[in-house]
Amino acid sequence: MLQHLQLYFLAFVGIWVGAGFAISSVERLSHMLRLSAFLVSFLILGFFTSISELSVGVNAVLNNDPEIFVGNLIGASIVLFLLIIPLLALTGKAIHISKELRGYRLIYPLIVIGMPVLVSLDGTISKLDGVIVVLLYVISSLILEQGRRPTDNMKTLTKLKKTSVRTELAKITFGALLIFGSSRIVVAQTEYFSSMLGLSEFLLSLLVIAIGTNLPELSFVVRSMFLRSNQVAFGDYVGSALFNAFLFGLLSLWHGKPIVLTNSYLLSLLFLIAGLILFYIFAKSKHTISRMESAVLLMLYILFFTTEFLIHLP
Repeated sequence: MLQHLQLYFLAFVGIWVGAGFAISSVERLSHMLRLSAFLVSFLILGFFTSISELSVGVNAVLNNDPEIFVGNLIGASIVLFLLIIPLLALTGKAIHISKELRGYRLIYPLIVIGMPVLVSLDGTISKLDGVIVVLLYVISSLILEQGRRPTDNMKTLTKLKKTSVRTELAKITFGALLIFGSSRIVVAQTEYFSSMLGLSEFLLSLLVIAIGTNLPELSFVVRSMFLRSNQVAFGDYVGSALFNAFLFGLLSLWHGKPIVLTNSYLLSLLFLIAGLILFYIFAKSKHTISRMESAVLLMLYILFFTTEFLIHLP
């Protein structure tokens, strides 16, 4: 068992290191191209910090264990909104909601993020459910990009040194490959511990893998403690959660068959819905998430984790 725990730990270290390579290189390329902070954090970093979830999902489908990616992606959203975002506010200043996400514009991404929960309430995820989630993701992304002026970066791109670009692209590729390989180990070890402990793969993905694949996002909390602004991190978290919903739909379609959740899941799904509703209410008031409001969200996560753990004790 000790050997399997060591493999589990090393796999998560691999995810952390791989994500570090990919994210830092993406940030450097984005600054070279002079992209906006919102575009970098919400769209680009949101995608790259979800490479871990993507890799776990692909390996779960290849291993014919779809419950792993379902639990991971739903759990990742719970971790983001009830653990990481509150920690970001508690360790720094109150989070100010960016103009791009204020008012009705915040409703659309939150609906998409909560949609995997809603389509899972009947215990079965069908192809139609996957299509609905993917379509809503596309519609939400188009709405959020409305009114934004496209930036012409071709002149900037031509001025960049080819060696610099190649170096950063090589680091991104290395990081992605390291994450993918580590994710294969995570999926295999999850199957082992699920069988040994008599716990469902869905539950382990919900509570354990969801935190492990959010290690890149957790690193932003540490980095933001030493920076003046936490807005880039916040944009990344919302973008990452939104992309996780897209992955949920895409992987459900790729699996091709209905996914039946064989164990208790309703409580976890209700916690996410409650968390998203509270987040919207807090964000709507004065367009900020205060430390007190963050503490409420964090207590909800502690209650969620404790409840799930006690209920599923063997």
